[in-house]
Amino acid sequence: MPKLTRIAACHAAPVFLSAKKTTSKAVSLIREAAGNNANLVVFPESYIPAFPIWSALRPPSENHELFRQMVEESIYVDGDEINAIRTAAKQLGVLVSIGFSEKARYSSATLWNSNVLIGTDGEILVHHRKLMPTFYEKLTWAPGDGHGLQVADTAFGKVGTLICGENTNPLALYTMTAQGEQIHISSWPPIWPTRLPQGVALSSASAETATSNGIDSDKAALSSVARGVNYDNVAANRTRAAAHCFEAKCFGVLCAGVLGADAIEAAAAGSSTPDVVTRGLQQSSRGATMFLDTTGTMMPGFIVEETEVSTRVQKDLLQEEEGILYVDVDLGDCIEGKQYHDIAGGYQRLDVFELKVDRTRREPVSFK
Repeated sequence: MPKLTRIAACHAAPVFLSAKKTTSKAVSLIREAAGNNANLVVFPESYIPAFPIWSALRPPSENHELFRQMVEESIYVDGDEINAIRTAAKQLGVLVSIGFSEKARYSSATLWNSNVLIGTDGEILVHHRKLMPTFYEKLTWAPGDGHGLQVADTAFGKVGTLICGENTNPLALYTMTAQGEQIHISSWPPIWPTRLPQGVALSSASAETATSNGIDSDKAALSSVARGVNYDNVAANRTRAAAHCFEAKCFGVLCAGVLGADAIEAAAAGSSTPDVVTRGLQQSSRGATMFLDTTGTMMPGFIVEETEVSTRVQKDLLQEEEGILYVDVDLGDCIEGKQYHDIAGGYQRLDVFELKVDRTRREPVSFK
C-alpha cells in the first residue's frame, strides 16, 4: 500500500464532436498531470467525442444530423483513440480513467456510454458500459452490461468507476464496495438540464399564443416552463458520491466536463428554437470536479500554476474554468471507518442478504 496516491482530475471540455482533436487534448492533459507527479489521471463522462447535450433541449425529430455526427465521431475500444491513451499511460507510468462514446462492431448506429481504466503498463484493466442510459441519454446510447462492474487492484489503490446516474444505484455501489474499493471515480457531464431556466420560453409561438389569450408572455413563460428548479449538478452529484464514500469508506473523485462555446453553438445550429437552446445551455447549472474523503467530506484540492516556478493554489472545486485539480490521498485512511461500518464485511449479514451480479459481456448472437 503506497503512502500517498496523487490523483489528477481533468476538468476539461472536449473539442466538440471531434474524436481526433479531443484525443490529442487528452494526451496533452495526461502529460501535464504526469509532469506534476500524478499517479491516477481522470477524465469526465463521454469525454471523447462529447456528451449529447442537444437531446435535453431539442425534439428528437430535429436531431438526426447531430446523432449521425455522434456516431461518426464515437470510437471503438480497440481503435486508434483509446490506443493513443494507452500508449501515453504506459510511457508515463500512470493510471488513466476516461469516458467515451463507444461504437459497436456489429452495428452502424449502436453506441454505449463507456469508460476504461487503463493501467500503468497500457493495458485496459476495466472496460465498463453504463448499465442504463439516463432520461434523454436513451436517445443516444444503448444499455450496457455488468461486465465492467469491477474494481482494479493497482499499485496506487483499489480503483473503481461508475458513470453519472449509476452512482444513484445502491446495488451497483454495493458491488464496488464488496470488492474492497478504496478510490471511487464518478464521471459526470458538463451540464444536465432537466428544465429550462426561469424566463426562457419554449418558443416564440408559445408566447404569441399566451398573449393572444390575454396572458402576459413573461408570466406565461414562468408558469409553463419554470415550475420547480433546474437540476443542481453540484449538490446532486456530491450527495450521491458522499453517501458512497461514507458507506464504502473510500475516497471519491468527482470529475465533470466543461461546456465549451463550440458545444453551445453546435447544439443551437439547426434548431427551430436556437435562442432557447443557447440560453437554456448558458443558464443551466454546471457540473463540478472535486474530491471527497472517506467520510464523504469535501477534500480541498489544488491546481498548479505555471509561472517562473510551479506554484500550488488550493481549490475546493473546479466548475466554470478548465483545469486539472489535484489531491494527495493516504489509503490508510480507508481503514478506521471500517471499524464502525464495514458493510461488505463485519457489518453485513451475509446470511440474510445475497446479491448476485452477472458480468457476462452481452453479444447479439452466439455462433456454434
